[in-house]
Amino acid sequence: LPDAATDAPAAPAATAATGGLVRVRTDVLDLRIDLRGGTLVGAELLDYPVTKDQPERKVRLFDADPARFSVAQSGLVATTGTAPSHEALFRTEDGRNDYSLADGQASLELPLLWTDPATGMTVRKTFVFDRGSYALRLREEIRNEGASAWRGYGYQQLQRVPPPAASRTSGLTNPEAYSFVGAAWYSPEDKFDKRKFADFAEDGPLNKDATGGWIALLQHHFLVAWVPSGAEPQRFSLATLGEGTPRYLVRSVGAPFEVAPGTSTTREATLWVGPKLQEQLEAVAPGLKLTLDYGIFTFLAQPMFDYVLKPLHDLTGNWGWAIILTVLAIKIALYWLSAKQYRSFAKMRAIQPRIEALKERYGDDKQKFQMAMMELYKKEKVNPAAGCLPILVTIPVFIALYWMLLESVEMRQAPWIGWIQNLTAPDPYFILPAINLAVMYLTQKMTPTPGMDPMQKKMMTAMPLVFGVMMAFFPSGLVLYWCTNGILGLLQQWIITKRHGDKPGTTPAVAK
Repeated sequence: LPDAATDAPAAPAATAATGGLVRVRTDVLDLRIDLRGGTLVGAELLDYPVTKDQPERKVRLFDADPARFSVAQSGLVATTGTAPSHEALFRTEDGRNDYSLADGQASLELPLLWTDPATGMTVRKTFVFDRGSYALRLREEIRNEGASAWRGYGYQQLQRVPPPAASRTSGLTNPEAYSFVGAAWYSPEDKFDKRKFADFAEDGPLNKDATGGWIALLQHHFLVAWVPSGAEPQRFSLATLGEGTPRYLVRSVGAPFEVAPGTSTTREATLWVGPKLQEQLEAVAPGLKLTLDYGIFTFLAQPMFDYVLKPLHDLTGNWGWAIILTVLAIKIALYWLSAKQYRSFAKMRAIQPRIEALKERYGDDKQKFQMAMMELYKKEKVNPAAGCLPILVTIPVFIALYWMLLESVEMRQAPWIGWIQNLTAPDPYFILPAINLAVMYLTQKMTPTPGMDPMQKKMMTAMPLVFGVMMAFFPSGLVLYWCTNGILGLLQQWIITKRHGDKPGTTPAVAK
């Protein structure tokens, strides 16, 4: 294979002159294509505003502005003869510079033409845009009308400058601070790999051979990716270009091929320009769905999203109700475990007066008190650790949902009801956090604290307040999950406690 880092043409500077712009509008994309190389220099996602309160400002994935420079390029390199790289000038066949996908039209084609009369070479680069799709199909027809064979290879590449510093501010509730931003690549042999932009220089250049696969640039919720067609050998490379503000380059170079005189050949590739829509990514290329990162609990978050949350959303049409039904489904699945926990709590509350009596009897002799208390637990068949397992199950689900809310573009800016118009943003009026705080306080009051000294009890009482205030700044969808989980748990605990005859101020018989 040609060396991806040296044999393909160098990427041009971010301020390189254009050959004229062509605008293409579909139902989901507004694109700008530079006739110099057929380079994608502008891409707005029409269904994705930057913020909910400014719907006219759309997310841009390609941009010719040097401060936000990001482009997708493709081209050919001739080892015998001539060929158009991403710096060559093309023209539209009909002379137009504005194309739109008409109502009822399934797809739109934009053919760009390059010719070299001296060698008889013609390259027709055709972009195909399908309705409702963020996958742009590229078809390159290379025709040789010359007297000798043409030899060369093709390549695709993506490049961009670092994201603006304002979008990378720190903070636990700002997903831009810790969402992955960088390059990724995939091959059937070595599967998925990625590298942060900040690590490009430190980790050095990359040259990796693959059969099939793809290359991509990732950011929070969105990506751009080149997917060469078929199982053709490729060589992937990463590099940092330019002085001052760096430009990060990821490139895929194909295997050499030949076009005999009087013949033609066609090469194809797909360019994804859009959100990380899981079902569509899976259909475009193997492994492309892996660009969505749910963190260390991906093994839990992915099946939860695929088989629980997404089907419930399809049923209700609302992500908020889907979260509530997900909590209900989890509660039903773990009912026996929670019931065991609350029965243990009820027994512990029932023997609480006897524990207080033991504390008075042994005074400051904590060792004897602990031994007597454990003997009482054993006699009454109380397991103080029984309440831990449901919590150990709930916390990973909580973290998995946290990452789903932050990383799933399907839930980006999704409303629930009334004042909650964005489940991925904090509650603007702190209503859900207030309800959650009350639920946590009531739950804590119903939870027995045997053997604790006054200071420990004060700390336990303060925990709902601390955690409740912290939750006020988390995504409202996450607070909705925790609040719903708390309400259902409180109801279940109250029913089981009532069934076991525990009433404040009394010492009922211990339930067996």
